Amino acid sequence: MIKKINFMCLVAILALQVSCKKEVGPSENDSNPRMDEKHGLIRPEEIQKEELSKPVDGKYPVMTFAETEFDFGEINQGDKVDHIFSFKNTGEADLIITHAQASCGCTVPEYPKEAIKPGESGKIKVTFNSAGKSGQTMKTITISCNTESRNELLKIKTFINVPNKEQKK
Repeated sequence: MIKKINFMCLVAILALQVSCKKEVGPSENDSNPRMDEKHGLIRPEEIQKEELSKPVDGKYPVMTFAETEFDFGEINQGDKVDHIFSFKNTGEADLIITHAQASCGCTVPEYPKEAIKPGESGKIKVTFNSAGKSGQTMKTITISCNTESRNELLKIKTFINVPNKEQKK
């Protein structure tokens, strides 16, 4: 009887260990996982956090924009318009932009891939496609970078005129 109880306890413990064991391996959503000798697999979002950790010397870059919001005014539906946001690194460390994401697929940001040294300037080009849009529109662009806040926000806005059917003829 005691052997049977001991055996069942052992089976239960093994079952818990197997069911709680976290399997390490890339998932379907991991586009480019990286291996770390000490910690195992590192997922892309963890790489970004790792690369943007607080600097040892406490010095951060600072993105100082000439403007963080731009109004295209009135445009016609179907127009593609561009604006360049100029900035300067007024901080004490190299500025590294890791990603730029717009709030909509109709807005495409282009950003420098190389480090921007303290005192140097850079540009972020934003292209907006008004196809299928109408009326007052505002879009945001989130810049992921190694500044102290980790993100910088840019905005574009416009009023999109829709031509009536008689004007199209």
